[in-house]
Amino acid sequence: MDVRMADVSRSRRMAADPESIWALLADFGALSRWADGVDHSCLLNAEKAGHGVGLARRVQADRDAIVETITVFDAPRHLAYEIAGLPRGFAVTNRWDLRPDRDGTTTVTLTSTVTTHRRLLRSVAERTLAALLARRSDALLHSLDRALGGQP
Repeated sequence: MDVRMADVSRSRRMAADPESIWALLADFGALSRWADGVDHSCLLNAEKAGHGVGLARRVQADRDAIVETITVFDAPRHLAYEIAGLPRGFAVTNRWDLRPDRDGTTTVTLTSTVTTHRRLLRSVAERTLAALLARRSDALLHSLDRALGGQP
Protein backbone atom coordinates (compact mmCIF):
# COMPACT_ATOMS: atom_id res chain seq x y z
CA MET A 1 0.00 0.00 0.00
CA ASP A 2 1.32 3.40 -0.98
CA VAL A 3 0.84 5.82 1.93
CA ARG A 4 1.87 9.47 1.93
CA MET A 5 2.12 11.77 4.92
CA ALA A 6 2.50 15.53 5.25
CA ASP A 7 2.97 17.65 8.38
CA VAL A 8 2.07 21.32 8.71
CA SER A 9 3.13 23.12 11.91
CA ARG A 10 2.36 26.57 13.20
CA SER A 11 3.70 28.06 16.45
CA ARG A 12 2.86 31.06 18.57
CA ARG A 13 4.36 32.42 21.78
CA MET A 14 1.67 33.20 24.36
CA ALA A 15 1.81 35.22 27.57
CA ALA A 16 0.41 32.42 29.71
CA ASP A 17 1.70 29.37 31.54
CA PRO A 18 1.12 25.87 30.10
CA GLU A 19 -1.49 25.08 32.77
CA SER A 20 -3.69 28.04 31.76
CA ILE A 21 -3.45 27.11 28.10
CA TRP A 22 -4.09 23.45 28.91
CA ALA A 23 -7.25 24.38 30.81
CA LEU A 24 -8.77 25.74 27.58
CA LEU A 25 -7.52 22.94 25.32
CA ALA A 26 -8.52 20.15 27.72
CA ASP A 27 -12.07 21.51 28.07
CA PHE A 28 -12.61 19.54 24.89
CA GLY A 29 -16.31 20.18 24.36
CA ALA A 30 -15.95 23.96 24.79
CA LEU A 31 -13.99 24.74 21.60
CA SER A 32 -16.78 26.96 20.25
CA ARG A 33 -16.46 29.26 23.28
CA TRP A 34 -13.06 30.52 22.15
CA ALA A 35 -12.31 29.39 18.57
CA ASP A 36 -13.27 31.78 15.78
CA GLY A 37 -15.13 30.09 12.96
CA VAL A 38 -16.55 27.32 15.15
CA ASP A 39 -20.31 27.68 15.45
CA HIS A 40 -20.93 24.77 17.80
CA SER A 41 -18.99 22.09 19.65
CA CYS A 42 -20.12 19.39 22.06
CA LEU A 43 -18.90 16.18 23.63
CA LEU A 44 -20.22 12.99 22.07
CA ASN A 45 -19.28 10.74 24.96
CA ALA A 46 -19.41 12.92 28.07
CA GLU A 47 -19.07 9.86 30.30
CA LYS A 48 -15.36 9.84 29.33
CA ALA A 49 -14.90 13.50 30.34
CA GLY A 50 -11.82 13.87 32.47
CA HIS A 51 -10.27 10.67 31.13
CA GLY A 52 -8.74 12.21 28.04
CA VAL A 53 -7.94 9.48 25.52
CA GLY A 54 -11.07 8.38 23.69
CA LEU A 55 -13.05 11.54 24.44
CA ALA A 56 -14.81 12.75 21.27
CA ARG A 57 -16.37 16.05 20.25
CA ARG A 58 -18.47 17.17 17.33
CA VAL A 59 -17.37 20.46 15.76
CA GLN A 60 -19.69 22.47 13.51
CA ALA A 61 -18.38 25.26 11.27
CA ASP A 62 -20.94 26.63 8.84
CA ARG A 63 -22.46 23.55 7.18
CA ASP A 64 -19.44 21.34 7.83
CA ALA A 65 -19.27 18.95 10.77
CA ILE A 66 -16.33 16.88 11.92
CA VAL A 67 -15.65 14.57 14.85
CA GLU A 68 -12.39 14.83 16.78
CA THR A 69 -11.29 12.00 19.09
CA ILE A 70 -8.43 12.38 21.57
CA THR A 71 -5.48 10.01 21.03
CA VAL A 72 -2.88 11.67 23.31
CA PHE A 73 -3.68 13.45 26.59
CA ASP A 74 -0.46 14.31 28.44
CA ALA A 75 -1.32 17.22 30.75
CA PRO A 76 -0.21 19.98 30.47
CA ARG A 77 2.10 19.45 27.51
CA HIS A 78 0.60 17.38 24.67
CA LEU A 79 -2.90 16.93 23.26
CA ALA A 80 -3.57 15.09 20.01
CA TYR A 81 -6.73 14.01 18.26
CA GLU A 82 -7.88 12.31 15.07
CA ILE A 83 -10.25 14.23 12.81
CA ALA A 84 -13.05 12.34 11.05
CA GLY A 85 -15.43 13.77 8.48
CA LEU A 86 -12.92 15.13 5.97
CA PRO A 87 -12.84 14.01 2.33
CA ARG A 88 -12.51 10.27 1.74
CA GLY A 89 -8.98 9.04 1.31
CA PHE A 90 -7.51 11.38 3.90
CA ALA A 91 -6.70 10.82 7.56
CA VAL A 92 -5.85 13.90 9.62
CA THR A 93 -4.56 14.37 13.15
CA ASN A 94 -3.87 17.54 15.11
CA ARG A 95 -1.30 17.74 17.89
CA TRP A 96 -0.91 20.64 20.34
CA ASP A 97 2.49 20.92 22.04
CA LEU A 98 3.03 23.39 24.88
CA ARG A 99 6.60 24.36 25.75
CA PRO A 100 7.19 26.70 28.69
CA ASP A 101 9.73 29.44 28.05
CA ARG A 102 12.06 30.96 30.65
CA ASP A 103 10.32 34.34 30.59
CA GLY A 104 6.98 32.90 31.73
CA THR A 105 5.50 32.64 28.26
CA THR A 106 4.63 29.40 26.50
CA THR A 107 5.33 28.42 22.91
CA VAL A 108 2.29 26.64 21.53
CA THR A 109 2.74 24.53 18.40
CA LEU A 110 -0.14 23.04 16.46
CA THR A 111 0.88 20.31 14.01
CA SER A 112 -1.56 18.82 11.52
CA THR A 113 -0.60 15.52 9.92
CA VAL A 114 -2.31 14.45 6.71
CA THR A 115 -2.10 10.88 5.48
CA THR A 116 -3.51 9.87 2.12
CA HIS A 117 -3.79 6.60 0.25
CA ARG A 118 -4.85 8.32 -2.98
CA ARG A 119 -2.56 8.15 -5.96
CA LEU A 120 -4.50 10.30 -8.39
CA LEU A 121 -3.63 13.99 -7.99
CA ARG A 122 -1.88 13.23 -4.69
CA SER A 123 0.51 16.17 -4.67
CA VAL A 124 -2.23 18.66 -5.60
CA ALA A 125 -4.61 17.26 -2.99
CA GLU A 126 -1.92 17.24 -0.30
CA ARG A 127 -0.85 20.82 -1.03
CA THR A 128 -4.46 22.02 -1.04
CA LEU A 129 -5.38 20.32 2.23
CA ALA A 130 -2.08 21.37 3.85
CA ALA A 131 -2.73 25.02 2.91
CA LEU A 132 -6.24 24.84 4.36
CA LEU A 133 -4.96 23.26 7.58
CA ALA A 134 -2.20 25.86 7.91
CA ARG A 135 -4.75 28.69 7.68
CA ARG A 136 -7.00 26.95 10.20
CA SER A 137 -4.06 26.39 12.57
CA ASP A 138 -3.14 30.08 12.41
CA ALA A 139 -6.75 31.01 13.23
CA LEU A 140 -6.91 28.55 16.14
CA LEU A 141 -3.65 29.85 17.62
CA HIS A 142 -4.86 33.44 17.28
CA SER A 143 -8.20 32.58 18.92
CA LEU A 144 -6.46 30.74 21.75
CA ASP A 145 -4.12 33.66 22.39
CA ARG A 146 -7.03 36.10 22.42
CA ALA A 147 -9.03 33.87 24.82
CA LEU A 148 -6.04 33.93 27.19
CA GLY A 149 -6.02 37.73 27.15
CA GLY A 150 -3.26 38.09 24.57
CA GLN A 151 -3.66 39.44 21.04
CA PRO A 152 -6.95 41.27 20.30
